[in-house]
Amino acid sequence: MIDRRDLLKRAGLAALLGGFGGTSALAGDVVTLPFANGERPLVKYPQKRPMIGLTSRPPQLETPFAVFNDGPITPNNAFFVRYHLAGLPYDLDPDKFTLEIKGKVDKPLKLSLKDIRKMKATEIVAVNQCSGNSRGFFEPRVAGGQLGNGAMGNARWRGVPLKSVLEMAGVQAGARQVTFGGMDGPIVDKTPDFVKALDLDHAMSGEVMLAYGMNGEDLPFLNGFPLRLIVPGYYGTYWVKHLNEITVIDSVFDGFWMKSAYRIPDTPNNAVEPGTTPKATIPINRFTVRSFITSVADGAKLKTGRTTLRGMAFDGGAGIKEVAVSTDGGKTWTNAKLGKDLGKYSFREWKLPVKLASGAHELKVRATSNSGETQPDAPRWNPAGYLRNVVETVRVAVA
Repeated sequence: MIDRRDLLKRAGLAALLGGFGGTSALAGDVVTLPFANGERPLVKYPQKRPMIGLTSRPPQLETPFAVFNDGPITPNNAFFVRYHLAGLPYDLDPDKFTLEIKGKVDKPLKLSLKDIRKMKATEIVAVNQCSGNSRGFFEPRVAGGQLGNGAMGNARWRGVPLKSVLEMAGVQAGARQVTFGGMDGPIVDKTPDFVKALDLDHAMSGEVMLAYGMNGEDLPFLNGFPLRLIVPGYYGTYWVKHLNEITVIDSVFDGFWMKSAYRIPDTPNNAVEPGTTPKATIPINRFTVRSFITSVADGAKLKTGRTTLRGMAFDGGAGIKEVAVSTDGGKTWTNAKLGKDLGKYSFREWKLPVKLASGAHELKVRATSNSGETQPDAPRWNPAGYLRNVVETVRVAVA
């Protein structure tokens, strides 16, 4: 692990990050995402390569999609960034950092980063995906950050199981949920602090992690340094950054970010008719199954003959059973060869050699999970712009 404590002491996080806004990657460098009003600047933040900038206060950075063709692990410097609150903890001192465990426990704890690093560590490869990933493609359009497909990433996380820390504290009988808070906070008093909750049995499953490592290094600041909650298979809203407070409660948490925000329709497939309002909602939870072609961009011009299509797939934790590819707009399908299995929560690479005749082609990819979930041919809709997992189409011209 790279220990940045001396660096942080000398420079301070505010100096390290150079302020909220970042800088332009190159003057006038703009990416156009494939939907209306899709123009975005490329911006450069410390510890990050040029990223697609959505907002600067708070930082929201999308990964350029071409990154995903470089392998199943997303580099730290290309991993997407999503904050809700603009009060980032630029002045945190890793040597003074503590994680507090309180509430319905026998022994309230305050653990230093050194304490946590001394505990038995585990690793897991898992995808983190923003709930609003791909929202910009929704029709009719919905409110919220208009993201392309790059608000996701796959990393090897290292840390300690949440279960171990809760067992140290001793969860009391009658406990129902565990809540999580981070060091980032609101600028305006009326803005609710960002607090998330998990049911106790999920928190104690052994899979939820308190991570300090990411791909063999410390977490980048914008990805949650020094400690982040890892909730494999669940959308990124639960992956609390700069985690410093864990509370065991004997009720169902009714804070804004659980009761009002990040809700999906309580219907089959969690969808409603476009433009309508669901009668009932539930908190967003596990990923839907998804797959992408990464080796060829939409609108690409290819030469006739043989080429190998590549991409990746993932789901909420059942694992990928098969990936099928069509080169004729969905009329016929061929199963691709799956790559190395890095774990049920990871990206799963796939590849398929194909022969393309001259003309226009619609390339499609469709994944099926081990639980039998398959991507739909038509997009499903909900008013928050979540859960998009339609079969993706890449249009190419071959000559």
